[in-house]
Amino acid sequence: MSTKDFVEKDYYKVLGVPKDATEAEIKKAYRKLAREYHPDANKGDRQAEERFKEISEAHDVLGDPKRRKEYDEARALFGAGGFRTGPGAAGGFNFDLGDLFGGAPGGAGAGGFGGGLGDVFGGLFGRGGAGTRTQPRRGQDIESEVTLSFTEAVDGATVPLRMSSSAACKACSGTGDRNGTPRVCPTCVGTGQVSRGGGGGFSLTDPCMDCKGRGLIAENPCEVCKGSGRATSSRTMQVRIPAGVSDGQRIRLRGKGAPGERGGPNGDLYVVVHVEPHPVFGRKGDNLTVTVPVTFPEAALGGEIKVPTLGGPPVTLRLPPGTPSGRTMRARGKGAVRKDGTRGDLLVTIEVTVPKDLSDKARDLLESYRDATAGEDPRAALFKAAKGD
Repeated sequence: MSTKDFVEKDYYKVLGVPKDATEAEIKKAYRKLAREYHPDANKGDRQAEERFKEISEAHDVLGDPKRRKEYDEARALFGAGGFRTGPGAAGGFNFDLGDLFGGAPGGAGAGGFGGGLGDVFGGLFGRGGAGTRTQPRRGQDIESEVTLSFTEAVDGATVPLRMSSSAACKACSGTGDRNGTPRVCPTCVGTGQVSRGGGGGFSLTDPCMDCKGRGLIAENPCEVCKGSGRATSSRTMQVRIPAGVSDGQRIRLRGKGAPGERGGPNGDLYVVVHVEPHPVFGRKGDNLTVTVPVTFPEAALGGEIKVPTLGGPPVTLRLPPGTPSGRTMRARGKGAVRKDGTRGDLLVTIEVTVPKDLSDKARDLLESYRDATAGEDPRAALFKAAKGD
C-alpha cells in the first residue's frame, strides 16, 4: 500500500460507511459487499472481481485501527487545500500525484527526489519500510577539562580522562523495558515524531510527547532508567592532546562523546586545556621565550653565552659587542611544535645584570673605567629630544 493510495482512494466511500463509523459498522458493510461481489458468485464478471478487490483493500485498512489512524492522518494532511489532483483542480495545484510520489520516468519524483517524495512522506505515515522503524539518534556531546604541564602542552601528551555521560542502560540493554520487549509507540508509529497542521494543507513535525521522541514505549519500565533506555555511565578514556596547544584552547574530538541510540553516531568530545606556567620559559604563539642574564663585560665586549632550551641541550649564542639590555635574539627551531610538525623559535631576551657586591679590585677597575669615560653623557640625546631640538 503506497502513500499515493492513502491520498487518492476514499476507502470509506468504497465500503459505503461514514468517516466516524465504528469497527462493527465497517465489518458489517464489508461482509455484505463481499458476499455480493465475491468472484464465486460472479464468475467471469471482471468488473465484479475488481470491485471485490477494492472492497478487500478498503477493509484491510479501515478494519485495522492502527492503519486506519495512519490513513485518516494522511487524508487530513493532504485533503484540505493542500494537494489536489487532476487538471484545473480548484484552489489547488495542477499536477499529477503520480509525478509527486515517484511516477516520473527514471524512478525519480518531482524535484529530482530519487524514489519519489513517497519515500519521504512514507516515514511520516509509518509506511514505506523504513518509516516503521525507530529512527537512529546521535549521542550527546560531552565537555571535559584537562590540566597539562608546560612541557606537555608544547610536546603533546596522552592523558586519562574520566567522563560521565548518558549511555544505553545496561540493565535493560537500552530498551527501557525490564523484559527487553518495548512496543512501538502507537502515536508516532515508531518515528518519535508527530505531525500537526501548519496551514495550507502542510504539517509541522514535533517530538512525540507519549514516547519522549524515542519511538518506543516500555510496558514494564526498567527500574534503573525508569523506561528511558538511558543511564549515566562513567568511563576512563585515554585522550591524545596534540603538541602545541595553548592555555584555554578547546579541542574537538569527533565521535568520542556519548554513544548514539539505535545505531546513531556518537557525539563529540570537547576538551578545554589548561596549561601550568613554567618557572623559566614563556610562550608567544609558536615561539618560546626566555630571559637570560649577562654581565656588563659580556654585553660591552661581546662573546658567547649558553642558553637553556625546553627539554633539550643548551644552545650557544654569540653576543655582538655593545649588546644593550633588553635586546631579543633568536634560536631557530627551539620553540613549540606547529601544526605542520615544524617548530617555532626560542626568543632570548638579554638582561644586563648589575652586581650588588664588588671586591676591592673590581671597584678600583670600575672607578678607572668611569674616569676614562668621564666625558661621555649617555643622557645627552634624551634631554635634546625632550627640548624638541
